[in-house]
Amino acid sequence: MRFVCGVGVAALIGLTAAPVLAQSAKAAKHMIAAADPRAAAAGLEMLRAGGGAVDAAVAAVLVLAVVEPQSSGLGGGAFLLHFDAKSGTTLAYDGRETAPAAATPDMFLGPDGKPRPFMEAVVGGLAVGTPGLVRMLERAHRDHGRLPWGRLFVPAVQLAGAGFIVSPRLESSIAQDRALATFAETRQYFFTPDGVPRRAGSRLSNQPIADVFAALARDGADAFYRGTIAADIVGAVTTAPRNPGRLAYADLAGYEARVREPVCGPYRRYRVCSMPPPSSGGVALLQTLALLERFELRRLRPTSAEAVHLMAEASRLAFADRARYLGDPEHVAVPVADLLDPAYLRGRGALIDPGRSRGRAIAGTLPERRGERFVPAEAAEIPATSHLAVIDAEGNAVSLTASIEGPFGAKLMVRGFLLNNQLTDFAFAPEGEDGRRAANAPAPGKRPLSSMAPTLVFDESGRLRLAVGSQGGSRIIGFVAKMTVGVLDWDLDIQSAIDLPHYLNRNGATELEADTPLVPLKSALEALGHEIQLQPINSGQQGLAITASGIEGGADRRREGVALGD
Repeated sequence: MRFVCGVGVAALIGLTAAPVLAQSAKAAKHMIAAADPRAAAAGLEMLRAGGGAVDAAVAAVLVLAVVEPQSSGLGGGAFLLHFDAKSGTTLAYDGRETAPAAATPDMFLGPDGKPRPFMEAVVGGLAVGTPGLVRMLERAHRDHGRLPWGRLFVPAVQLAGAGFIVSPRLESSIAQDRALATFAETRQYFFTPDGVPRRAGSRLSNQPIADVFAALARDGADAFYRGTIAADIVGAVTTAPRNPGRLAYADLAGYEARVREPVCGPYRRYRVCSMPPPSSGGVALLQTLALLERFELRRLRPTSAEAVHLMAEASRLAFADRARYLGDPEHVAVPVADLLDPAYLRGRGALIDPGRSRGRAIAGTLPERRGERFVPAEAAEIPATSHLAVIDAEGNAVSLTASIEGPFGAKLMVRGFLLNNQLTDFAFAPEGEDGRRAANAPAPGKRPLSSMAPTLVFDESGRLRLAVGSQGGSRIIGFVAKMTVGVLDWDLDIQSAIDLPHYLNRNGATELEADTPLVPLKSALEALGHEIQLQPINSGQQGLAITASGIEGGADRRREGVALGD
């Protein structure tokens, strides 16, 4: 066990600073990896109390809503992948936000008919979708939970009510966000009366969200989607002083979390399962891995120009398909089977030249479906998200990614929690010059495209091998692909796979993480035809691996997450 002297949540509340713990851990019984030590501790507390993977995940994500409000929370959404060890089944839980019934395809166009600047559209009510996190957590707990629903809220209530210690990353996020002080409630919570960002090491309490937690613990998700909390959310959105939005009480009252079949595909001798649409993460991940399969990556160094080149070329082809074909399957015909068809992928893979970059890729040609023809359309995703992974004593597993979209979402705060800006994940331009519409155009009740990719990997016998995921906007796909290849091809332990420097391509420039061993590769990759961008690349990878000696956990050293277990 890699948790200091068995310290629990109650002790963490009293600390004057967040504990410094080793990111990696080993365990024999159960384990959780999360983006904050206090969230991981809450999950471990549930596991020790006899709870299952879902119980631990719910407790952890509620604590993250308190201590990491810039990334996720009650006002946002999430995707959850659950593996039931007894039945061998894997299910995908979709808690993605939905557009209000009053949404229109042109809602993010300016008076001139052109897409509004992204940051101009983010702040205020227009970008707020119906939050899905709470309803999704309740659905997953109803299906797989062991502990009483109300028990899962205790750590979050304690932290919010007594006050939690502001982390250096939260202080930095507050200081860097120029729009955070736009609205009075947010300004009052995140800044001192003198306008100074809350300092790391200071104690910040949030009784309003503690009261919301108490209502949810007592009355379930209906306390959030009906009644005064729902009315307050609608009021904040529709009367926002900047960009008032279109959310209505009926949008919340009618929200449903979806249970979907995950997208799964082979990679070498493994089976990889991830999130289906409306997330693009699973399809793009499976495509990337399939396109790499004909290459002997095992013979390449993970930080070699050859490895970076192949990963980048596979990714750019997947991103070209992602931009054209993927969207909410309840609103557009999403050709998942065609995109993952082995014959189609073999043809796409043949486009990868080991000795030369192809430059910007175009989407592949698929059979026409019901007359649907889509124009490629991208939407900006701001990397402010959180991921956690859990394996319980029975071998059940959860991989969960939660988000409010941008740092601090739409900057609107209601009863101590921030509201998302997930509607800016839609394509701002609903159609192209030729009249073809974007698969990811806004529409009433539609779920915007995401890149979140909570992922589970199984061996040839169907035994769980990995539970992985990350934050990072559209970079999530590349992060998870590299982490997966790191373990399966390069035989790295999970922490070493997470520690690999970042390189990725989203069908544009090849991005290399600055101040890493990748920097000397710039010239060699440019000689292969890559446009190179050297830059800091922040991520929030969390992962668990089942090995012959037990469970190994890892967390991203770029953030303050940890893996904890017994």
